[in-house]
Amino acid sequence: MALALGKPLSNQESGLFLALASSSEKRVHSVENQDSAFRRVVEHQFTAVAVLDSEFRVEHINSSAELLLVRSEKQLIGQRFDSLFANADDILQVLASAIDEGASVSVRSATWELVHRDSLTLDFIVSPFMEGGELRVILEMVPADRAVRISRDEGRIDQSETSRHLVRGLAHEIKNPLGGIRGAAQLLASELPNEDLQEYTKVIIEEADRLRNLVDRLLGSHQLPEFHQLNIHQVLERVSSLLKAEVGGRIELVRDYDPSIPEMTGDESQLIQVFLNIARNALQALTESDVPNAQIIFKTRTVRQFTIRQSRHRIVVRIDVIDNGPGIAKDLLEKIFYPMISGRASGTGLGLSLVQQFVELHNGMVECESDPGRTQFSVYFPLEALNV
Repeated sequence: MALALGKPLSNQESGLFLALASSSEKRVHSVENQDSAFRRVVEHQFTAVAVLDSEFRVEHINSSAELLLVRSEKQLIGQRFDSLFANADDILQVLASAIDEGASVSVRSATWELVHRDSLTLDFIVSPFMEGGELRVILEMVPADRAVRISRDEGRIDQSETSRHLVRGLAHEIKNPLGGIRGAAQLLASELPNEDLQEYTKVIIEEADRLRNLVDRLLGSHQLPEFHQLNIHQVLERVSSLLKAEVGGRIELVRDYDPSIPEMTGDESQLIQVFLNIARNALQALTESDVPNAQIIFKTRTVRQFTIRQSRHRIVVRIDVIDNGPGIAKDLLEKIFYPMISGRASGTGLGLSLVQQFVELHNGMVECESDPGRTQFSVYFPLEALNV
């Protein structure tokens, strides 16, 4: 129906106009709601996602992609996506290929060199789609090294758990006859008329006690953690004060804290034991190798959108314990968290096994990187409250 300009609307025409306007407004709101819902879904994806227009300019990017590309959404919107990379031609070739074929293109373990930082190794999928008659490209990016790390950590934790079960079973089998040996040696000592002969039973008793103490350490603590709100820096300060008493002024203790880190949920005594065990390992390595200008650094930072095992956390605290010692042998690096594995002749290999056990009880994760002159243990804890 054509409406004459300058003529008042009839009731029928007015009603039709309002109905059309309402219908149009609903369609606009529907599109806006769909777009808003789409953006919310993309924003909460663990995968880094970028939406590009037909000229490969960034229209939308989620927080995971911001972290991956080390740029904010404000810096990225409107920028050509390929301009972010030193190897722009390779990126353009993949994007163009997806559009030419009209289908998704996936690439595994591709190396992209960001113009402002080191290269990234990524698995990514490029998918063209039409929206409102206009071509768009959605790009999903997953760091390949992250997937490898998660798989490696899963395997190591499972193997450590299996090793602990085996060691505990063996420790129980050893502990039972030890009590009998010690008791028999005590009875024998009481029957011997000569004190010189009792020296031999004394050796048996002392060695039985030494083995029993070792077995108790193998069995570990059976006490469940008591979770409370705590400041991780107070834990590290306690560890530092204990180390100071041991090292004197021979080794420099450096603190590099992020004071904005909020409180976390944890068992203070277990966390003190975690970082004390790690730091004492560093201390022994520095002392035995007589490193000049020896130092141990305690460093805290927050990390966003981080995955521990199969759980993604919005924010975690990362605590690094770094030393400038000789490093850990490469063939030992993947085994150091297993019970009874030690790089020192005098070591029992129980300290780091206990570290991993306590970290797991806090839903955390521990990693180690080591080269000559720098060894770094990194412990991650989620800042969300634990279910206690």
